[in-house]
Amino acid sequence: MAAGKKVLPGFQLTLGYTLFYLFLVVLIPLSALLFKTFSLSWDQFWSAVASPRVLASYRLTFGASLLAASVNVVAGLLVAWVLVRYRFPGKKLVDALVDLPFALPTAVAGISLSALLAGNGWIGQYLEPHGIQLAFNPNGIVIALIFIGLPFVVRTVQPVLEDAEKELEEAATCLGATRWQTFRLVILPSIGPALLTGFAMAFARAIGEYGSVIFIAGNVPMVSEITPLIIIGKLEQYDYAGATAVASVMLLFAFVLLLVINALQSWQRRRSGAPA
Repeated sequence: MAAGKKVLPGFQLTLGYTLFYLFLVVLIPLSALLFKTFSLSWDQFWSAVASPRVLASYRLTFGASLLAASVNVVAGLLVAWVLVRYRFPGKKLVDALVDLPFALPTAVAGISLSALLAGNGWIGQYLEPHGIQLAFNPNGIVIALIFIGLPFVVRTVQPVLEDAEKELEEAATCLGATRWQTFRLVILPSIGPALLTGFAMAFARAIGEYGSVIFIAGNVPMVSEITPLIIIGKLEQYDYAGATAVASVMLLFAFVLLLVINALQSWQRRRSGAPA
């Protein structure tokens, strides 16, 4: 290869292609969404996005997503810790299973969870006689969101744990620190940014989830109806403006979460000493 010859084209060409691709794939669809929303008057927009049924779906969607992401912070940390710090038979299989929710179609996940947790399912048939109902109510939504959100926390925390300096933990132990003190004062500060990033990513993923939820939610208005289902319902009723109005609210929250995730990732890189 000649000296100075680059593998990829120059900056101007690659930048032009990047902007064109983003404009074609991202900006045009989002612009169509916003333009359709702007066809509504303010009263029509507010009526579409703030009706009691839609507000109930917001509370359920964001509340269940927050709860599921909080559970995944704890569960994901434990899974990542076991995968990084211990050796055991079948470790590679367990490590691969963590990524299963990424590859599994969400509808398949919803059907599988329903088959397990329904009243006649493998697990639900033993729980419902005791008054524990996990399917076709908000409980099922939280379980489905935990399932699809776990890999985000594990895969965010795992590399940080692998790069953590074990010498600091050994020094803390030699100085008389208990296991809890070592974790709270040495380990947690180093993995804290990664945990927050994983939480934000799991939360953002859960907000937009649809396929795995509708099969196990029950989809009862004002009780177990998520916001994406509201949007689908409006589309089926040919209320395109109302659907885009609700979707624009979700888009706003998604954009805010994207900014938060980027800020957390930048903070994590600064804490680890990597270039921003």
